[in-house]
Amino acid sequence: MTIERYLRLIAGIFIIASLMLSLVHSGYWLIFTAFVGLNLLQSSFTNWCPMMTFLKAFGAVPCRGADSR
Repeated sequence: MTIERYLRLIAGIFIIASLMLSLVHSGYWLIFTAFVGLNLLQSSFTNWCPMMTFLKAFGAVPCRGADSR
């Protein structure tokens, strides 16, 4: 899998987990959901996300699309 696919997978897991935790534990978990959403928003403009640094360190490869030229 590529970095981009891992990134979407991890973001989706974080959002679902934080939504479930907000229902079961505390509504403050929605702050984490907002953080993930804002991080995805800024990464759409900058093409960089902190999680991408970790994924590269663990050996994930970038996508070979138009953005990787």
